[in-house]
Amino acid sequence: MRVLLLGGTGEARDLAARLHPGITVISSLAGRVPDPALPVGEVRIGGFGGADGLADWLTANAITAVVDATHPFAATITANAARAAARVGVPHVVLARPAWPHGDAIVVPTDTAAAQTVSSHGYRRVFLTTGRSGTAAFRGVDAWFLIRAVTPPEPELLPDRHLLVLSRGPYHLADELKLLRDNGIDALVTKNSGGAMTQAKLDAAGQEGVPVIMVDRPALPDGVASVHTVDAAVDWVRSRR
Repeated sequence: MRVLLLGGTGEARDLAARLHPGITVISSLAGRVPDPALPVGEVRIGGFGGADGLADWLTANAITAVVDATHPFAATITANAARAAARVGVPHVVLARPAWPHGDAIVVPTDTAAAQTVSSHGYRRVFLTTGRSGTAAFRGVDAWFLIRAVTPPEPELLPDRHLLVLSRGPYHLADELKLLRDNGIDALVTKNSGGAMTQAKLDAAGQEGVPVIMVDRPALPDGVASVHTVDAAVDWVRSRR
């Protein structure tokens, strides 16, 4: 059995370790993060050239199953993987970590809508955690932003007034509370990525009464099977042997 594991997440690394060495796993990383945490087993880095390129790669490499364990907002590769697997008849599943409960958050569909919400509510000091690609929508918004990302956005994509903090989770409640208090944060903007590694910012915001603007995650392609835990993904792969 040869499994293509579309990765880059903690769940993908856990899954690769769980399947190794009994099943051949080729983990694929997009290559956008410098010095990424690498899973065990074979690793490839870079794109495939869209759905058609991925379909050709699956055939050329005799792949017998595809697990998409990419970030919940990696909508393009998720759509391409669904189309490619269907085209060549390879079993395919998405490992989608559970979303965070919305609670009292203001739920919006896009980064642009989140920026509009910051403006319309008059928030002045915003903790922005939408990732390096999510900052551009906030250019021109009359607020100061504490921006946390793993890799720096391009300078031209940053808001005029900001402090950029480069770091990678997991994060802890005490540290997140200190961050909110020290920076006088009056709103948190986040994507609904789910997972325990960055949950603490939501817990801190709730404890401090800081409003949350949450960008809703994109829907999975129609007809795509999904599981929500690494255990379930292991069972899915082993059932295909």
